[in-house]
Amino acid sequence: MTKLTTLSSAISQFVHDGDLVYAAGFTHLIPFAAAHEIIRQNKKNLTVARATPDIIYDQMCAAGCIRKVIFSYAGNPGVGSLRLLRAELEAGRLDFEEYSHFAMITRLTAGAAGLPFLPMKSVGTEDLVKANSQYRAIVDPYGGETLNTVPALNPDVAIIHAQRASADGDTQIWGIIGEQKEAAFAAKRVIVTAEEIVDEAVIRADPNRTILPGLIVSAVCHVPHCAHPSYAQGYYDRDNPFYLEWDKISSDSDSVKRWMDEWVRGVKGRDEYWAKLGAETHERLRVKPRMSGEVSYGEC
Repeated sequence: MTKLTTLSSAISQFVHDGDLVYAAGFTHLIPFAAAHEIIRQNKKNLTVARATPDIIYDQMCAAGCIRKVIFSYAGNPGVGSLRLLRAELEAGRLDFEEYSHFAMITRLTAGAAGLPFLPMKSVGTEDLVKANSQYRAIVDPYGGETLNTVPALNPDVAIIHAQRASADGDTQIWGIIGEQKEAAFAAKRVIVTAEEIVDEAVIRADPNRTILPGLIVSAVCHVPHCAHPSYAQGYYDRDNPFYLEWDKISSDSDSVKRWMDEWVRGVKGRDEYWAKLGAETHERLRVKPRMSGEVSYGEC
């Protein structure tokens, strides 16, 4: 059965006020289009979780969608702090839990495995343990070492952007792999956005790229250019000037409002957003094909 639907319908059906939302993707494949649709639909009181929050959560914070953030280092990559998110945290207007990068992945791994918690080494977490009561200690029953533990993280909904997916939800990613698989298996509902929707034969021809099986996917949405200003390996480059520009925009509340009104609330969806960026930006972000080598899976 096809799970193909529009992004607007997927967000309306599967993201609810008060949900814990995990927008996955590391460096590339960050689902900005889904975040913008959440903003357009005025979703409220969300707890958002993510290892290394990008400006995706700065924008959702500016729109008033977020009540709490669960994160490891939060920043505008290569530029500095997330100005809006940091200001809300420092003012005490946002609840938060802070972890190390590895602790965030450990929490998702526990959630994906159906475990209540997982242990981890304590290296580099001493101050976080003092600041975050969710870190606990356990004695290794085999060797006697004291280990930190973190609780499972089970999002209400995980949003995964991928290069391609089939209509029934089999999802393939290549390039840098982040925490997409763990977040999806840990979540109650999964929305996949994809640069391309392909026939199942394409998926079966290259099965090792399939990180999500359709059986755990709730909705599949065809959303080209979903990840801008981050990138999608093989499809378009990272928009580094945009990240620099966002630092300037986010320093002034009026500028943020104007940007939101023009680029999020002022467009109907990703196609209109991408067209609005213009041909010069399209050309600047264009990447040349560099095909991966072929392998033989054999035929019986």
